[in-house]
Amino acid sequence: MSAVRIGTSVEARLGPSRISRDNMIAPAWVLVAGDFHPAGGMDRANAELARYLCATRVPLHLVTHRVDADLADHPNVHVHLARRVAGAHFLGHRELDRLGRAVATRVVAQMPGARVMVNGANCEWPDINWVHYVHREWLNSPASAPLWFRLKAAIDNRSKSRKELRVLKAARIVIANSERTRADLIRDLAVDPDRVRTVYLGSGSEWQPVKPERRAAARAWLGESSDRPLVVFVGAFGHDSRKGFDTLWTAWRSLCARSDWDANLIVAGGGRTLPRWRETIMRGGLEARVRLLGFTERVADVLAAADVLVSPVRYESYGLNVQEALCCGLPAIVSRSAGVAERYPSELNDMLLPNPDDASDLAARLLRWRTAIEDFKRRIAPLSATLRTWTWRDMAAQMIAIVESAEPASAFAGMEKRTGEPA
Repeated sequence: MSAVRIGTSVEARLGPSRISRDNMIAPAWVLVAGDFHPAGGMDRANAELARYLCATRVPLHLVTHRVDADLADHPNVHVHLARRVAGAHFLGHRELDRLGRAVATRVVAQMPGARVMVNGANCEWPDINWVHYVHREWLNSPASAPLWFRLKAAIDNRSKSRKELRVLKAARIVIANSERTRADLIRDLAVDPDRVRTVYLGSGSEWQPVKPERRAAARAWLGESSDRPLVVFVGAFGHDSRKGFDTLWTAWRSLCARSDWDANLIVAGGGRTLPRWRETIMRGGLEARVRLLGFTERVADVLAAADVLVSPVRYESYGLNVQEALCCGLPAIVSRSAGVAERYPSELNDMLLPNPDDASDLAARLLRWRTAIEDFKRRIAPLSATLRTWTWRDMAAQMIAIVESAEPASAFAGMEKRTGEPA
């Protein structure tokens, strides 16, 4: 699906898009988010909320870096694109914040009763904050990372943590994507518990149990035989090692040293450290047992071909990739600390990793899985069915109900002092 990327100004988009208060069907909304598209977890969630609001005929302003064409072309949607200067995320964040405050100030002044939703610290506006990630919970910068990255990460983390604390404590309503995230906000950012509500991410109708013909086609695409078990990892490769591939790699080397280990590993995800991992795998002589696909838009095919997903994340506020695997009927071994792990019933505790750094424990769990592949699939079937019943529409409807239960702060008196924009 194509996405709109061209720049546009607030004046060019907001001026012509004004809607008469007498003709308004519902109060307008402003959503400020990095992206509205299906390629990433929080990006997909933001896009699905926007689509739900479109369906309710709400005048909708999207302040973003990137938006799918189907949303941008919707008659109820007005897009305000924040440029990423030279592709720099740091400068892009500053522009998104500035533009988000400018659009929100104008829309709220023009349409009292309008609601403004931002994501975490991406925009300083004290109405609704939908938290997908708590920066204060992941400030690690491994010694193995390049010096430039560690210096940049230290500056970026300090800046985002301070802003996160200020923005979230000022928010009227905070929506967390998991109970883990809610607890982090209350404990570490001192957000009032009465203002924090948990709404789990929804599931798309495309994530269904995989039929034999679908599995065969996916395996053929990957060039994998039908008789060899497939383990998959889905995640980005960053210098911070947050997704835990290094733990899986250590476990994998020990497993491949065994004569009875016959599974192959398929890895989907791009990132700065991917070339280094290619070299590491080649030096280890395991290129026949580990395939790095890089970034791919065919994650659904990867999951359809697989027998188990492994996600030894060190921090994950939720984990949409794990949920999608489960919805497909695919067992998923994930860190107990991940937000999605709280959806697992107690009888699936053996699929939860107490310590994402413990490669020996992960290897032992994979060995147990290998001896009982069909049993693992059978045991996750009830959870799979439950997750599929909670759709993106259900998620969006619950969020709107939460917001509608709280009165908007009319015109947000005093916002000009906090945002630098005239009310």
